[in-house]
Parts: sequence; structure tokens; C-alpha cells
Amino acid sequence: MPLSEELIQPWLDRRRPGASRHTTQRQEADAVRILSGTFEGVTTGTPISLMIENTDQRSKDYGEIARTFRPGHADLTYHLKYGVRDYRGGGRSSARETAARVAAGGVARQVLAALAPEVRITGYMVQMGPKRIDRSRFDPEEIGRNDFWCPDPVAAPEWEDYLNWLRKDDHNSVGAMVEVVASGVPAGLGAPIYGKLDSDLASAMMSINAVKGVEIGEGMAAAALTGRENADEIFLDGGELAFGSNRAGGILGGISSGQDIVVRFAVKPTSSILSPRRSIRMDGSPAEVVTKGRHDPCVGIRAVPVGEAMMALVLADHLLLDRGQTGGVRGRIG
Repeated sequence: MPLSEELIQPWLDRRRPGASRHTTQRQEADAVRILSGTFEGVTTGTPISLMIENTDQRSKDYGEIARTFRPGHADLTYHLKYGVRDYRGGGRSSARETAARVAAGGVARQVLAALAPEVRITGYMVQMGPKRIDRSRFDPEEIGRNDFWCPDPVAAPEWEDYLNWLRKDDHNSVGAMVEVVASGVPAGLGAPIYGKLDSDLASAMMSINAVKGVEIGEGMAAAALTGRENADEIFLDGGELAFGSNRAGGILGGISSGQDIVVRFAVKPTSSILSPRRSIRMDGSPAEVVTKGRHDPCVGIRAVPVGEAMMALVLADHLLLDRGQTGGVRGRIG
């Protein structure tokens, strides 16, 4: 299939730090290089290796926490597990790690373009802290017009004012909710028990750094519904399969139904803040921690392209698995 740096780079540009004043001001080009797996612009079938260099790291920003555990970070658990940690940033627990996911997602999108060209993946923020979008104002054209991937034209400027106050005056950070929708997904992807599409999607989204909750379709809100409200009615419309609603988020029994796949994940507030928090040092003595450096006041903003990438990776996996399981044969209705 076609693959080049030019096909992957646009996805990385959407995630890269320093792209707006509402994200970390670390300046990284995130320029991707393909080291193996392609020849003359197409894949060869051998492993694809990509490289993204760090060019704007400041290890000195982390000197003061070399012997101290930052609250909310993985410093403590890394130390308890391995007995050693690299304090110059979060390492594999850092949001920097997600650049690799977005690059891999760019490759997965090429797989999708070859195997299921009708698939479209769109991510956006639906909540920042206590502030939610009004879905009656949902406008997909607005997603690319603001710094927050926000589909609500009224909410976006409100979020901007709120985040500016939080960052400048309150020296704080805030969490967010991201929604990722995949349309045009063929029915039949996934398996009943061990290869469920929804369990793989949940695992993929939960593996993103700072994600603390994942839901599919109606998600947690389904607990408040009755069976009559929750069951998506099925009918034929012009000979085509149709549904009265999409409470299930496009997945039934671990298998895609042909409806939009809808996944949401909650991103915790960035733990790196200028407000002092109590902690301990490696010798057990008490400490007060203020995290300096360049950090995202709302890491959910840059999590949107990451969520899209993870959706692309899982769907590409399941398209290939399905080809091996069924050869593309489908049950027929009518």
C-alpha cells in the first residue's frame, strides 16, 4: 500500500506540542522519518520502523524532583516496581509517548483506506472540567476552527476564557472528555468473547496516558435507562438495515453492527501544576512539590488526535482479523 512521511506527517502536526497557546509551549517539529518497511513509496511487507526525534527537551526543569515523588505522577509506582527511574520527565508515562501512537495511527489509516475506504474517524472534545458542549449546537465544521476540537461554537470561547483563568490566575489544570466516532465501519468486526471489538477499543483508549475512564455508546448513562429505552430498535429502510437509535455505540455482543462506533474517554487533569502539593522524598521525609517546566493545562486537547489514532489501529487490526476469520463472508438479511 502507499506509505510515505508525507502521508503520516499531517496527523502528527495535529498533535504536536506548541501548536497553540493553550498547550505546552515545548517546541517540537515531530518530523517523522520512515527507516524501514517501504520502497519507492509503497510498503514491502517487512516491519515498518518510524523515528520521531526530541529536539526541545529541558532536563534541568526536572532537577528539583530527582529525589521527590510528584503527586499524581507515576514517579512513585515506577520506583516501587523497578527501584530506579529516570526523573527527566515522565518517560513512558509522559504525554510525549503519544507521538508514537499518532504516527502508528497514520499507518493504520492507510490500511483502512485500502481495506475499508468508507471509514471516517472523527474526534472532538465534549467536556472541559465542568463545562460541557450543548449537543443541539453540534457543528462538525467547528471542530477544526478552534484550539479545542470543540464542535460547539458557543462553548469554544467559554472554554478559552476558563482555561486562560485556570492557567494564569489559578495555577491549575483541568480534565476533559473526548469523544471519537468511526462512521462507515462494516458490520461483523469483532468476536463474541476474547476478541470483542468493544473490549479492544476500551483497552486501547485506557492505555493512553492520563486516561482514567472509557465508555462506549450510552456508557455509564445506560445504568439509568430501562430496557425499553436502551434497546436500539431494528428495521429495514429501503431494503437496508437501519436502527432507531444507537445506545450500543455501534457494537452488539462484541461485534460491529454497521452503525457509528462511538467511544468516549475521560482524561485526568495534568498533575504538573504550579500550585504546591504535599508529597514525600525517597528517604521518606515530607516535601512540598511545585512542578516547573512546560506543561499542558488541559492535556485533553492534544488527546483528541491520539484517540483517533487508537481507533484507527484497533479497526485496522479487526479488519485483518476478520479477513482471516471469515474471509469477508457476511450473513444476509432479506
